[in-house]
Amino acid sequence: MKPKALKITFWIITILFCLANFLSGIAELFPNQQAIDAMAHLGYPAYLLTILGVAKVAGSIAILQTKFRTIKEWAYAGFVIDYIGASLSIYFSGDGLLMASFPMIFLVVLFVSYSLWKKTESKRGD
Repeated sequence: MKPKALKITFWIITILFCLANFLSGIAELFPNQQAIDAMAHLGYPAYLLTILGVAKVAGSIAILQTKFRTIKEWAYAGFVIDYIGASLSIYFSGDGLLMASFPMIFLVVLFVSYSLWKKTESKRGD
């Protein structure tokens, strides 16, 4: 893939990924009863929504910024932990493998974004 096409693909996928997580984070900062009930079903306290909301908003911003590479790396890692934790929580709460696989879709998109970022970084250094 040509460097320009690689960069455009990276930004489209990354912006969509971050937008979804940013909006999810905002929703978790202002939870409705359904979200609180979902957390209770998973065995977590309602205040975890606030923690996750702040983390998702901050992580989305960290991935979109272009200056601090280490912060971006940590944000990607944080989302990996979030999605694996979400999948395992769903599975262990008894909701089954199909429901538990849903967060893995976002994990795949995250890995695509991350790999494209690394490719654009290596092309920039050439």
